[in-house]
Amino acid sequence: MKHKFLAWAFFPFVLALSHAQVASHAPTVFKPAPAQASQSSKAQTPDASTRPTVAPSKAVARVNGSILTDADLVREEYAIFPYARQHNGIPKDLAPQIRDGALKMMVFEELVYQEALRRRMTISPARLQRAQQDFRRQFASPDEFNAFVQSEFHGSQPALDEKIRRSLLIDAFLKVEVEDKCALTPGEVKAFYDQNPARFELPETYAFQSISILPPPNATPAQLKEGRARAEKELQQARATKSAVEFGLLAEKVSDDDYRVMMGQHKPVPAEQLPAEVRKALGAIKLGDVSDLIQVEQAYTIVRLGEHKPAGKQNFQEVKAQLEKEMRDKRRNQLRSALDKKLRSNAKIEEM
Repeated sequence: MKHKFLAWAFFPFVLALSHAQVASHAPTVFKPAPAQASQSSKAQTPDASTRPTVAPSKAVARVNGSILTDADLVREEYAIFPYARQHNGIPKDLAPQIRDGALKMMVFEELVYQEALRRRMTISPARLQRAQQDFRRQFASPDEFNAFVQSEFHGSQPALDEKIRRSLLIDAFLKVEVEDKCALTPGEVKAFYDQNPARFELPETYAFQSISILPPPNATPAQLKEGRARAEKELQQARATKSAVEFGLLAEKVSDDDYRVMMGQHKPVPAEQLPAEVRKALGAIKLGDVSDLIQVEQAYTIVRLGEHKPAGKQNFQEVKAQLEKEMRDKRRNQLRSALDKKLRSNAKIEEM
């Protein structure tokens, strides 16, 4: 009975696992896998203890003859899943998906790099120098930087410089072929808003606090009677509260539903998702008022109204910035996907 009661729209906590493909990301100046996050706001700097240790000699793919290694694959996996250190590596259930996404990204960037070379694109010495300086600033000391170069590039500064130049070329190519083409005019954003009115409609919502008295499974008539008496007692206490805090403290103490740990607080809920009895009770009281006793099957609930928003529609100015970002991101992904397909069509790609 308790589980059935909690299933109605008092919103039990639910965790949803996203099955979406790993999103592509713009290449950045080459850097090692991210260090484990800390509470400090200061940027983390890489060191030997926070970099993934992968032998750089094993090939994972060949793109038009160019070799991509497992060391680069691990870096890309860490870019996709930056919480790897907290999980002591990539979680096993996510590993195949993340590896597949990382490998596809590596191949894509290699194809972009090769096309940039074919078009004879270049990076100015000044731009390269700024990128080199930015990269060095990630390290706490010259010794730490030198240790990184020794570890990752066998002490070869030119090899690191070439890696940075490669990333800058990829960025430059994608700016021309993707970023510069995904800009939107104000008219396009407004047209989408006008053509999709249903998306911006807002349902009637209620935010409230609850105190619930739930019967035990297979409750006897005597237990049900006892539950009713208890509910009436708690109703008197609830009506005696003078604020959301007082009501919340009472909920923590006497409520049986899961929301007692949050002082009985429910975030805004669409009215249509609430049981008819609860919706009717909320509609009959003013902000800050406490309802009468509400019976839903064999359970009893008391609610305190915190917020009521009638149904309406978001105006264009409210959603303009977010809508423009969503449309731009969608166009960017479409352009990248089309570019990837085009570059792959004439490429020889072998995965190891």
